[in-house]
Amino acid sequence: MTQNSASHRRGFICGSALRGQPDHSNLQDATFLGATKTAPSDRLHSIKDGWHPGIYAVESGGISIPGKLYELTADQDAPLVSTEPPHMYPADVTLETGDTAIAMLYPKALIDEHQWPDISHYGGWAAYKVAQ
Repeated sequence: MTQNSASHRRGFICGSALRGQPDHSNLQDATFLGATKTAPSDRLHSIKDGWHPGIYAVESGGISIPGKLYELTADQDAPLVSTEPPHMYPADVTLETGDTAIAMLYPKALIDEHQWPDISHYGGWAAYKVAQ
């Protein structure tokens, strides 16, 4: 189930807004709800030589992407979304619990067009960045 309303949304954060990453301050004072993972239905790519992550859903061959769940007000969400890189779009992701949350996804067609590397085997964006 999605627990979003007009004034609040649950956001799944799995990239540069994670704690310890450069865009964490964009979350402002959003309420941290806990660590979680997506259901094993996504792929993770490094966009533009590690500039930011790109995730998208797949029908098969997906992995669970680790991340953090936050509750954001509309006032917290708008600036967070406005600082996302071009082409990213908000969409529901299914979490390991079966619940859903909003995440910023990246078009698979652009990933394929640019042949950006699949980094799913690193176990998440933070692990990938540490390995670099």
